[in-house]
Amino acid sequence: VMYGAGNIGRGFIGKTFSESGYEVCFIEVNKEIVNKLNEDRQYPVRIVQNDGQHEEIVRNVRAVDGMDIERVAAEIESADIMATAVGVNILPRIVKPICAGLKRRLDKGAPPLNIIICENLIDSDKYLRRLIEAELGVAYKERLDKSLGLVEASIGRMVPVMTDEMREGNILRVWVEPYDTLPVDSAAFVGSIPPLKNLVPFTPFGFYIKRKLFIHNLGHAVCAYLGWQKGYEYIWQCVDDMPIRALAKAAMSDSAAALQREYGASADELAAHIDDLLSRFANRALGDTVARVGRDPIRKLGVGDRLMGAALYCSSMGIAPDSIVQGIAAALRYDNPEDEAAMQIQQDIRVSGIEAAVKKYCGIGEDSPLFESIIRQYREGISIKPCLVILTALLQRCIITPIPEFRESSAAGAAIRRIGLPFRRPREGQAFYFS
Repeated sequence: VMYGAGNIGRGFIGKTFSESGYEVCFIEVNKEIVNKLNEDRQYPVRIVQNDGQHEEIVRNVRAVDGMDIERVAAEIESADIMATAVGVNILPRIVKPICAGLKRRLDKGAPPLNIIICENLIDSDKYLRRLIEAELGVAYKERLDKSLGLVEASIGRMVPVMTDEMREGNILRVWVEPYDTLPVDSAAFVGSIPPLKNLVPFTPFGFYIKRKLFIHNLGHAVCAYLGWQKGYEYIWQCVDDMPIRALAKAAMSDSAAALQREYGASADELAAHIDDLLSRFANRALGDTVARVGRDPIRKLGVGDRLMGAALYCSSMGIAPDSIVQGIAAALRYDNPEDEAAMQIQQDIRVSGIEAAVKKYCGIGEDSPLFESIIRQYREGISIKPCLVILTALLQRCIITPIPEFRESSAAGAAIRRIGLPFRRPREGQAFYFS
């Protein structure tokens, strides 16, 4: 059962289920999509990248109207595995039908059910479990613990907002990038781990969740909010802009340093991951827009989300999140008239001032060291100092040679890392010395 037949549901998880040998039943409230899935019993997924594209057909699929609780409960009752991809704000709305299906399973002693949670939320498993337990009540709690696995997943595949032109007459067609790895929390499964295609079971899974939210989602958001200030429409335009790319990379590198400090992760692997992400962000064929990536800045500024969450995480690990703060200031300046959340922030800033807006949307007070940094950066405006732009452009084409007095842990080393530069051994005739 795939709860949600949106772009991730069809373009990633439903496709993964189908290619792993399952019949896939989508639960969806969009009746046009439900009817089309039941009519065609298949749908096209277009894999796009800068050097070409191809289309794959996902077969053995059908759908149930999400408003029909009895039918939804019946599908969950008979499911072998399940996933959700509906959006964090929608999870409370689907708890009732999920619990209706779980009650049927528990009452008849069905095998355990694992639900893979494909939502951008740290501790989404705990959040969903609280919702389910509140709906089911104490009578089911003991059996629930033994019969339900709530499995966090890290969804890295990027999917753009589909336009009519991209659909080419088929409402089910979805475009995706080639990346299709699915990291999941191996410790959360009840019973055996299912043999899903490209599944990467891992523990402790907090590393993957933070890497996705505080590197991938953070970098994407920083590109979008800075790109909006320059009038860009597409994310690839933002990444092609050297100053924006440098600042996004610096923000992502701040989070990488925090992850390295907490989990002992490989600095080289994290740096390679950042470079790979920036390359994927630059996928012109995907057509991902600034408006989609920047949508709902209220949620993205929250203390547990990609911007403030990353800044607070870095601070807790002793990493100064200076570059992330610039991204936060850009989000506070995001004034897309078609984004209701953005307009609400702008209205609050006009009426109550930036200080009140930071307290309200960033969830911090004047006692936080980040408070004044965000206010100052917002008032200075969104720009990268010309000297930094020039230095970044030069150094990204040079090889850095540490000398005995120059260490990665030094203040100079921290400055170099902040603009996203790696420490490398010199090649003959290519050296850049710091003193």
